[in-house]
Amino acid sequence: MPITTNTTSIEALNRANEGKLPGWLGLEITVVEPGKVVGRFDIRPDLVAHTGFLLAGSLLSVADILCAYGVSTVWPEGARGFTTAEVKCNFIATLTEGAVQVSATLLHGGRTTQLWDAAIVDEATGRLLAVFRCTQIILYPRA
Repeated sequence: MPITTNTTSIEALNRANEGKLPGWLGLEITVVEPGKVVGRFDIRPDLVAHTGFLLAGSLLSVADILCAYGVSTVWPEGARGFTTAEVKCNFIATLTEGAVQVSATLLHGGRTTQLWDAAIVDEATGRLLAVFRCTQIILYPRA
């Protein structure tokens, strides 16, 4: 299957973050390659739940955003867009301070679907915090 690699870049995705949820979360894109996007964010008091631990939703959101950005790095020829069909996240550990790194990687790049995984880790230690998987449906113009 022919794959067209988008010309997106670290700079373009960081600009796309501005004024939207990724920017509010403090997401900084650090790596963009075909089939891979990596980002990070600092833990701030407003991202910590009343329990004192990092909100699970912040991890889930960043993983979903990075996988979506990843789709734009490996478009099947003729595709015009995509939509998320399913997401799943298993939480293993948490943090109360520091920073989080998330690496989204393409597992399957078919004509009609893409399957993405994201590893969510403590940036300082590499300790696994959560694993995320999503399925993206690739959209084509109607005939």
